[in-house]
Amino acid sequence: MAPAPIDQSIVDTVEQKKDTLPLPEPSRQRLIKAGIDLSNGYPYRPSAPLYLQDVYKIRGEDRPYEDAGARAEKSKKNLFSAATKVTDLTTHIGTEIEGLQLKDLAPEQKDELALLIAERSVVFFRDQDITPQQQKELGEWFGQVEVHPQTPQVPGVPGVTVIWPDLFQEAIPAGFRNPGGASRWHTDLVHERQPAGITHLHNDTVPPIGGDTLWASGYSAYEKLSPEFRKFIDGKQAVYISAHAYLDRENPTAGPKHLERTHPLVRVHPATGWKALWVNRAMTSRIVGLDKVESDLILNYLYDVYESNPDIQVRFRWTQGTSALWDNRITIHNASWDYGGRYPRHGTRVTSLAEVPFFDPKAPTRRQVLGLLDEDEKKALLGLVMEGVKGVSL
Repeated sequence: MAPAPIDQSIVDTVEQKKDTLPLPEPSRQRLIKAGIDLSNGYPYRPSAPLYLQDVYKIRGEDRPYEDAGARAEKSKKNLFSAATKVTDLTTHIGTEIEGLQLKDLAPEQKDELALLIAERSVVFFRDQDITPQQQKELGEWFGQVEVHPQTPQVPGVPGVTVIWPDLFQEAIPAGFRNPGGASRWHTDLVHERQPAGITHLHNDTVPPIGGDTLWASGYSAYEKLSPEFRKFIDGKQAVYISAHAYLDRENPTAGPKHLERTHPLVRVHPATGWKALWVNRAMTSRIVGLDKVESDLILNYLYDVYESNPDIQVRFRWTQGTSALWDNRITIHNASWDYGGRYPRHGTRVTSLAEVPFFDPKAPTRRQVLGLLDEDEKKALLGLVMEGVKGVSL
């Protein structure tokens, strides 16, 4: 599945910048081994669109989508039998797999990996020997690879984004009090018509201390809410905004504006069928149909549920050559900048776009399906069933 190219008719044409920061040596060696041409500078910096109307045209039409996890053998026997070790890192989120190379996965193993990511939210693989090209190929198995009109990319491999904090520091300096960037809870590409599904970040250079990434479970955040409160937010729509802002061609003096899309506040994953809370503090703007004060009150509470419950989070310590694959439909994440830029960090990221978000009132929660409900939860749900609330079942 080929990535959608950026339409050059709607972007500014500027000469490719050839100057670059010194690449960390492990990163340079990986890129050279992969045959990446570094002679014209690194990374490739695409010419950014200027106007809001033009950015709406990028991937502006619905496209067919089939979730790889929905095709998978439910026991995941092909994936697990080939691994030397499979470890759940916490009760609710995060699994690490040892003994497998992502570049070598067979088709049925890729499908089972997609299902595992859908169930466990984020899956980790250390000691991976994978090129940016192979990373993109795996991403295409999971969906259309997103080619970002704003972010630096690996030369010659559109859709493979360069994650290099030292480079970002040139544009937006970070500090201890304001680390900025990815050092806040967020979900990627929520403004897309069909937002991000699985993201694969491979870090080939990591700091010797610090630089962990945290993920939180949207399944569990939803389950933290009382059944009555779930009933209130089920079916509600929210407005989600882009990370970058653009000028309005029809009113350019009004200043930059963000793209906006309306999606369900609670969504259902197509592979698991489980409900997940889908908000993030950085890019959820407002709940449709509520006054601002009402919307802010509810959203701030939902953000806090997501962010302030460590039992539904996993914090991962990177090592060189590690890949993390997570599902943006059911998580938020936060990249800790506690190393403060004192050490280099570099990686490549591929994001596969998924379905148009949807809500199904009959969908269960993760804890319902796995039989994890405690007695109070069972009583509360039974009460809703007795009230005849549509779609609620034990």
